[in-house]
Amino acid sequence: MSDTPPPGKLFPCAACGAKIEFDPATRSLKCPYCGHATAIARPTSDAEAEIVERDFEEYLAKLEAGGGGTVAGHSSQVKCTGCGAMVLLEDQVVTEKCPFCGTHLENQPESAAGMIPPESLAPFKLDLRAARESFDTWLGSLWFAPSELKQAANLGQLAGIYVPYWTYDAMTHTRYRGERGDDYQDTESYTETDAQGNTVTKTRTVTRTRWTSVSGHVDHFFDDVLVCATRSIPDRLVSYLSPWDLKKLEPFKADFLSGFKTERYGIGLREGFGEARNLMQPEIVRLINRDIGGDHQRISSKNTQYDAITFKHLLLPMWIAHYRYQDRVFHILVNGRTGKISGERPWSAWKIIRLVLLVLAAIILIGFLMSKAAKGGGRARSSGPERGQTVASARSAAYSSHVAAIMHICALSGPPRVGWAPPIAE
Repeated sequence: MSDTPPPGKLFPCAACGAKIEFDPATRSLKCPYCGHATAIARPTSDAEAEIVERDFEEYLAKLEAGGGGTVAGHSSQVKCTGCGAMVLLEDQVVTEKCPFCGTHLENQPESAAGMIPPESLAPFKLDLRAARESFDTWLGSLWFAPSELKQAANLGQLAGIYVPYWTYDAMTHTRYRGERGDDYQDTESYTETDAQGNTVTKTRTVTRTRWTSVSGHVDHFFDDVLVCATRSIPDRLVSYLSPWDLKKLEPFKADFLSGFKTERYGIGLREGFGEARNLMQPEIVRLINRDIGGDHQRISSKNTQYDAITFKHLLLPMWIAHYRYQDRVFHILVNGRTGKISGERPWSAWKIIRLVLLVLAAIILIGFLMSKAAKGGGRARSSGPERGQTVASARSAAYSSHVAAIMHICALSGPPRVGWAPPIAE
């Protein structure tokens, strides 16, 4: 008999009966109350560890015929009224907050049927403590950030979520037409006027390009083109969390989802392949340019055929913090495997103005002291050379002391560190 709960259940603790959660630090299902833990077994054979690629056309036909399924243990979903995310709910969980914007999920849950269930995932490696350490390091590197940003971490607003992704494999065959440019050296004549005003004819070597029409085809196999399937967070933030080590994917187990939120894909299978094709284009263009050769290349037309298309639906782990500042929601993402951070940040106008005013005041004060020192030195010289030198030296030392004090104040006062509380509310 195994201590591991059956798939799709709420994972009750074998010791106290409470709901247990996946603990990334120990790779186990751990009770947050009594500490009882049950290790999650690793695949013991190549067959168990195999990540299956699915036929693209076959699954499109299944979806169009009304097929599909649900994620084990997450048979209902609810749409966030704030950002539109479709959050999969754990069975028997009535309500939650949206992990992307913090909006209370008030809509009536509905069945999550009709989707392609994920068959692989990368489990969390960073627990909440490690994610918060990465978050704090990132916060500490920000200049002119509002003090409230620090509170996003202090209040525990980091939420662990599995984000849906597609990967696509495809064999591409591209026919193209274009031009090849080959450089050659040529000698040309030109005239100029010399120092005596005479017109002089000279020659110089110039580089010219000879263009030749070309056509051809290139073939290339694309493996695991990764497409994020969520619309809830900006693409520019998600892409910065790459690379993901897709070689470390594991077959899907509902155990890994316990205690974390999961989102249903917002970009479907067909639309996702459209995104994948866009990602393939730069490599196809590079291959065409290489095939054309020469010193320069022009592509006038190209047509790509995609064959043997397969895909995977997988889940990748992220820690997400949302932060509302002046009626705008900012997102901060932490790669749940590596700790890499991608984030939007607001700027504190008060802190910027405060530093500018402080620098201006320092400049004015330094100018005043320099002017005063210059006048004092002039008066000292009129009283005799020795007395003038003594007074000038004293004033110079005092001036240097004042300047050092001002620079020290500027260094202490700016840029303000994140979390510093200004005298006026931001």
